[in-house]
Amino acid sequence: MTAITADQVKRLRETTGAGILDCKKALEEAQGDFEKAIEILRKKGHKMAAARQERDAKEGAVFAAWNTQEGHLILLACETDFVARNADFQAFGKKIAQAALEAHLTSAEALPTLLIDGAPLADRLAELTARIGEKMEISRWARLTGEYVSAYIHLGGRIGVLIALKGTQGLSPDVLEEVAQNLAMQVAALRPVSVDRQSVPTALLEKEKEIAREQARAEGKPEHLLDKIALGKL
Repeated sequence: MTAITADQVKRLRETTGAGILDCKKALEEAQGDFEKAIEILRKKGHKMAAARQERDAKEGAVFAAWNTQEGHLILLACETDFVARNADFQAFGKKIAQAALEAHLTSAEALPTLLIDGAPLADRLAELTARIGEKMEISRWARLTGEYVSAYIHLGGRIGVLIALKGTQGLSPDVLEEVAQNLAMQVAALRPVSVDRQSVPTALLEKEKEIAREQARAEGKPEHLLDKIALGKL
């Protein structure tokens, strides 16, 4: 068996972030071949990730990356709030969002092949799963473009907002950013379903009308006035 030195283990650990024992075992299995040891650790990560697919990843955090013309939001999900606050998890989420911005990502289907530190996102997710020991996945992704784009993260990553402004000609970047941030904070607080009345989903409008009609009926309002009252409440 090839003798494995502490320096080899240290180098592999610094490269992959895996535990000391895992690095030592991978190097022994690879007979000291550094690249093969990395491959072994990645395969182990994918196996662990596959074994955890049935678990619920209901915690996590939202990460944003943007410039003035394009913005991306990523919801990186995990199993516990404790892991969501982990420094490695936080750094990884920021890297994903930044990589999406730099690649001008336009499709969620392309996320697994997004390069993070030179390797596909799917591989990096598997590595982090192996290192931290929880299921992790990208549960949501959003992209927005416009004349002036900004982003706002609320409650330490619980809520993320992308916002694009129109009619920005003649306004300074400082003014635009102040307006964008103020609007984004309102969006985070109120969670509107659309940017204007015309784009409210029809199904939602009908649902709210029916609720308003039933409320008016319970208050004893005349039947022939229920529709008018319901419209007035929207």
